[in-house]
Amino acid sequence: MGNYNGAEIIVEYLIKEGVPYIFGLCGHGDIGLLDAVYDRRDRIKAITVRHEQAAGHMADAYFRVAHQPVATLTSCGPGTTNLPIAIASAFFDSSAILAITGNIPLSQFNRGTFQETYRYCQAEGPQVLRPYVKRIFQPTTVSMIPLAIRQAFKLMTSGRPGPVCLDVPNNLFMERDNVDIPDPRDWRTGIDRRSAGNPEAVEKALDLLLKAKRPLILAGYGTLLSEASNELRLFAEYMNIPVITTPAGQGIMDERHPLCAGVSGSKGNYQANEASRTCDVLLTFGCRFCDRMSSSWIPGYTFSIPPTRHIQVDIDPDEVARNYPVEIGIVGDAKLVLLQMLEMARDKLGKRRETTPEWHSEIAQWTKEWEDYVYPNVTSDAVPMRPERLLNDMREVMPEDGILLCDVGDHHGWMTKFWKVYHPQTQFQSWGFGSMGFAVCGVLGAKLAAPERTCVSFSGDGGFMMTPHIVATAVEYDIPAVWVIFNNFAFNGIRALQHANFKGREIITSFCRDRSGELFNPDFAAMAKSMGAEGIRIEKPNDFKPAFDEAIRSERPCVLDVIVDRDVKLPSIGTAWQMPPIPVPEPVVFGKKRPLKS
Repeated sequence: MGNYNGAEIIVEYLIKEGVPYIFGLCGHGDIGLLDAVYDRRDRIKAITVRHEQAAGHMADAYFRVAHQPVATLTSCGPGTTNLPIAIASAFFDSSAILAITGNIPLSQFNRGTFQETYRYCQAEGPQVLRPYVKRIFQPTTVSMIPLAIRQAFKLMTSGRPGPVCLDVPNNLFMERDNVDIPDPRDWRTGIDRRSAGNPEAVEKALDLLLKAKRPLILAGYGTLLSEASNELRLFAEYMNIPVITTPAGQGIMDERHPLCAGVSGSKGNYQANEASRTCDVLLTFGCRFCDRMSSSWIPGYTFSIPPTRHIQVDIDPDEVARNYPVEIGIVGDAKLVLLQMLEMARDKLGKRRETTPEWHSEIAQWTKEWEDYVYPNVTSDAVPMRPERLLNDMREVMPEDGILLCDVGDHHGWMTKFWKVYHPQTQFQSWGFGSMGFAVCGVLGAKLAAPERTCVSFSGDGGFMMTPHIVATAVEYDIPAVWVIFNNFAFNGIRALQHANFKGREIITSFCRDRSGELFNPDFAAMAKSMGAEGIRIEKPNDFKPAFDEAIRSERPCVLDVIVDRDVKLPSIGTAWQMPPIPVPEPVVFGKKRPLKS
């Protein structure tokens, strides 16, 4: 037991947990903690941002790459209320973050002091995070801080990971008490956070797969969180079952593997959707079946459950049978359940399973049809640059283990269709909450988690303009990230919806001068240069690859402003994304109507 102030307790515990960074922004509500970081800056580094949202996205991306949590630090009032967008993004995509929020001193609770939220409950500012964290801890004495912080770490990393808020009245950062600082080796490292499936349910699932003529595995982001890539590949190979992924699950299996059949849903590709809607048994891991990856649950578009018999494995029991009925539902960690299934399969079969070749041949044919349909545009020299060409050229230059973070917008649909992922944890996106700024800011967190690897933000012009200040942070801390801006002078995903569903009644989706109607955007390259980074504007397709290669090799922060064709439509693959009461669109494949039954 020693005599510590509250800030020293927090900082020492973070060091014991191996947390290397605190991302945040100063304020009068958190300066006490910053002072303790100053004393231990040899072991933990504070990185300042220009907006609290950026800190949250950086912490989110850091966890996705390293699977180890870091902390954010914000002050009371606006500091905390600037954080929810990023924390919500982390919450819905299952990233563990310790969000430390400084509050007003206890003696000033309920007096309406500067930046106190007090109208309905004293010092209630952290409640803006309540829908997006697993819990809010609010110690009211220094002696309560050790318990709160160790429980916070246990909670945010157990089961389905997620953010936790530790809200500390500012006086506790500076007041002292005689306390023990917990050691994670005593309290956390002995906990096995993984849970296997019920063996009886696992065996029933395996037996159902063995009887299937058209079996299919769907791997979601939960398999990446479970680090189950090797287990998935071994099981799929032994059972000879094709694998598709959700957009967020890309990379769990090398997309060059002969059993990998692409990405499902309205953001996916043709062969994956044809396989998922016509399979007879579907085994899913870590997938919550949201509207975008299931064609808004419209029968026969992406899935046909039933008659497809569904086996769902998820660590979160709330996700099992949430959106589709299950024949067998297994609550468990993807990695452990896959190991259980593989061991049982080896015991039952004794050798690699052979399936009917017709199923694999069908998928191969669908893949060929897709590639034949899109290939001419992948190599197009059209000006402005076509999105397919941009993604193809990026992939040819980007190292295989490079990390791509994708923001939300029109470019996202092109990325999920045309970006090939070869390794786990090399492509990330704000999938569940869909927050612009995730990739733009998160690329710094990714680079700090994997400093030896290339890290690239892929965003639209709209998303980049929401958080461009992050470029200044990259320059300040010499973090060599690359930003590729998909510049089509619009919030073009929404503009496309206006044209498709509202007879082209376009309003406030294009960026243009009000008087003349001329398309307008800032000069992003000049903006980057003004912050001390490199900036390059690209208008011709042949100029992109050398510029992108130069940006990666420069080892400096660099912004590439790429002008793309704003009127190109995503390839039609028979899927949909419906927003009631807008009618369900007819399934169209490669420009032709397709019957639901085929």
